[in-house]
Amino acid sequence: MNPVNISDRRSIFATQWFDLVAKDVSGDPAPHYSIATRDYVSVLALSPEGRVILVRQYRAAVEQMTLELPGGHVEEGETPEEAARKELREETGFIAHELIPLGDLAPDTGRLGNRMWCFFAPRAAEAPGADFLPENDVEPVVYGKSMRELILSEPAFCSALNRATILMAIAQGHIEL
Repeated sequence: MNPVNISDRRSIFATQWFDLVAKDVSGDPAPHYSIATRDYVSVLALSPEGRVILVRQYRAAVEQMTLELPGGHVEEGETPEEAARKELREETGFIAHELIPLGDLAPDTGRLGNRMWCFFAPRAAEAPGADFLPENDVEPVVYGKSMRELILSEPAFCSALNRATILMAIAQGHIEL
C-alpha cells in the first residue's frame, strides 16, 4: 500500500457546531470530506443503588426519542474530565464523587475528526439542594431495568457510542453485564 499524503485541507462550510472539511488526498482526484467538531464525552453513571443514570431526549438526526448516557461537547479550555462532570450535573442533577477514565474512541473514522472520551462514575449521587433544573428538552431517567436489558432490549438506547462506553466498562472489569 502506498503512503497517503494530504496535500490540502480547507473548510468549505462552517456552523457553530461543526466545519465541513475538504481534504485533497494523494492519488485521488476527488476530495475526501470530513466533519471537524469538538471532542465529546460520554458518562456511564450509576446511582448509589447501582441503577444506570440516563437522559431521554428527542434527536432530530434519527427522528426519535432516545435514551442516552449523559454527555456533551468538551468546550474550549476544558478538560474531558471537567466536561464529563459538568454534563452529568447539567443533564441529570447527579454528581460524580469518583470519575474513572475508560479511554477515548474515534466516533466515526470515515467522517468525523474528533474524539469521544468515555468515563465511569460508579457511585453518582444527586446533587445536594433543590436547585437542579434539567436542561430544556432533556429528561433525566434512573433506569430501573438491568444493564443487559438496556443494551440488548431497549430500542430507545440506540447509540453505538453509548454502548461502546458500557462495553469498555465491562471489558475493564468495572461492571458486569
